Amino acid sequence: MDILNTVSLESNSQIKINFDGGDLSSDAGLLLFKEFLFKIGAVRLVNRMFKTNDTAWFRVHKDDTNLMQVIYQIINSYFEDDCADELTNEPVMTVILGKDALASQPTLSRFFNRMDGDTLNQLSQITRELRKVIYSIKRPEFMLFDIDSTLLDTYGNQEGEGFNYHYQAHGYHPLLCYDGLTGDLLKAQLRDGTMYCSKEADIFMKSLLDEFLCDFPDMPLYFRGDSGFASPGLYEVLEDKNCKYAIRLKENAKLRELAEEENQALYRATKSNQVDYAVEYGEFLYQAGSWNHPRRVAFKIEKPYGQMIHLYTFIVTTLEMEPYQVIRFYCGRDKMENFIKECKSGFDFASVSSSSKLVNANRLLVHALAYNLFNWFRRLALAASMRKQRIDTIRLKLLKIAARVVKSARYKYFKLCSSCPYKKEFYETLENIRNLQPQLE
Repeated sequence: MDILNTVSLESNSQIKINFDGGDLSSDAGLLLFKEFLFKIGAVRLVNRMFKTNDTAWFRVHKDDTNLMQVIYQIINSYFEDDCADELTNEPVMTVILGKDALASQPTLSRFFNRMDGDTLNQLSQITRELRKVIYSIKRPEFMLFDIDSTLLDTYGNQEGEGFNYHYQAHGYHPLLCYDGLTGDLLKAQLRDGTMYCSKEADIFMKSLLDEFLCDFPDMPLYFRGDSGFASPGLYEVLEDKNCKYAIRLKENAKLRELAEEENQALYRATKSNQVDYAVEYGEFLYQAGSWNHPRRVAFKIEKPYGQMIHLYTFIVTTLEMEPYQVIRFYCGRDKMENFIKECKSGFDFASVSSSSKLVNANRLLVHALAYNLFNWFRRLALAASMRKQRIDTIRLKLLKIAARVVKSARYKYFKLCSSCPYKKEFYETLENIRNLQPQLE
């Protein structure tokens, strides 16, 4: 014991304090995540596919290990580059990455600033290849594309930032497409803050649909979007790729006119009871001026409980369902807000701090990759009792576990906290990882 540096508390002289506890960590749960990444071949894939256009002939901290360090930091909520300086000798992180010391903040900042269009494509390709591995373990019966946009706040004169009238704030306005069933982030694209929701959404979806048609040609494809994505160009892309869709239309006088018969039927049905909830469904063929042919529109007219007004919902669709089923299918996209909230609060998607839009686009994809890796970890490996919990809760329970590192001549022992209340879940997760049987190249 270091007697010279031991101090006593005035409140209780029997309590002695020093910094001679050895190598300790509060992040021992990351060992589980490391094991999962090894099992699905993520580390090897990043090593093989990721490389910046670096002019330096030698670097101590390689591009692939820098990327993995950033991902581990994001998973354990060390979002800022500055956090690297506090983690330089963190015992779990150094062992996971196989390094004596982690890259510092200036090293990571220079690493991000080297990113360009090539690394943007590499990150997309890495996500695509990992998705194939995940689907080799458990493949979905169909794919449900849920598209939306959000605002990422910016500060100062950043390239591409702008005032978005929908959000009434400055920032970037990225497009995000999730799997509506699992929450996997299928694609993310950073856009200027002034761009409208549906701007270039057809190009965005075309490349994603081509990817799935190539990788999973027999998988049925479905799409949902709100009225911001009611674009003829998007309809045509979805129809061309045989992707069934349900997209909400903005209410207008012509649509209400075509639904007038059901509207009158609702008035008659509620004539003697203006309190209870009532609803009517219907459908018709409709062709807006910018459409090249008529399309089916399913609709719902409802009278809310305790109100006398009628509310309309119009959905343009290629689904072969009854109108009420189309409406129910569309309304299932309410999980989107939860997915976006998880990405922004749990994985810091708003970490777009560079002055360069291209660097910020790369940052977004790095955070998206971290989100997907964790989402796959949660779905395939995490203890069953924890799979519905949010990232912040899982961090607290399973990742933020205290441990002491004891080194011998041949091994490093991580002695985890004896009083950890989630030992059962830890071992269950480890066993689930060992039972995975991914198909690796």
